[in-house]
Amino acid sequence: MTVFKKSIKITSQSKFQIINITQSINEIVNESHIKEGIISIFSKHSTTAICINEDETGLKEDFKTFIEKLVPNDKYKHDFIDNNAKSHLKSFLLSSSETIPITNGRMELGTWQSVFFVELDGPRTNRTIVITVVGD
Repeated sequence: MTVFKKSIKITSQSKFQIINITQSINEIVNESHIKEGIISIFSKHSTTAICINEDETGLKEDFKTFIEKLVPNDKYKHDFIDNNAKSHLKSFLLSSSETIPITNGRMELGTWQSVFFVELDGPRTNRTIVITVVGD
């Protein structure tokens, strides 16, 4: 069994941004030379998320509207610390990681699936995503 680990850095341009990172992750899978196994994609930040879904503009806009409705503009206790409680609460609803099977050296994503980094408190520089590929 082999373990291959690599980090990627992401810079976001806005408060809320959905960034397709599928190509970067495919490159890491290729670099790992692992043919059968799993890949873990993990964001090291508490105001971001990793998601899998379709890369369609309307859907991404709908998701932004949906998540904004779930976490309204209220007064939150955490705002007295650093004024980004909404970003943390949105992150609680999502996930900081995804795990995907690897078969024949490729991620087993569905036809319309892509991997996204979701920025909830941008713009930010040097957001770190840790990619771990495990297998043979």
